[in-house]
Amino acid sequence: MTEKKRILVVEDDDAVRTLLARQLQSDYDVHQAPDAQAALQTLKAMTRMPDLIICDVMMPGMTGVQFAKQLRGMPEYKSVPIIFLTARTGALDVIEGINAGARHYITKPFNMRDLLDKVAKAIK
Repeated sequence: MTEKKRILVVEDDDAVRTLLARQLQSDYDVHQAPDAQAALQTLKAMTRMPDLIICDVMMPGMTGVQFAKQLRGMPEYKSVPIIFLTARTGALDVIEGINAGARHYITKPFNMRDLLDKVAKAIK
């Protein structure tokens, strides 16, 4: 039996984080963190690497972009795909997210089917 692919959801909005976890948990091993600092601790505690990180951009403390840049500077996490899920919709925001290493940049409110399709493509 193969292990489920592992996803880390980093989202400061409890309702959105819970919704994502519920939608993903039937197909994936889902871990959650309420902010980037907690996500770094969660990553250290994981027994194996996540196959994907879904991350909000606007969070207290460290932003999702800062978090992604930090991960890209760490060899063990450099190749983990990141999907940004954010209310920031400006063209410069999208460019900044992609430049920080995001595979996809999805704006809120988001279509769950679209998100699940992008997750499936990013995690193959």
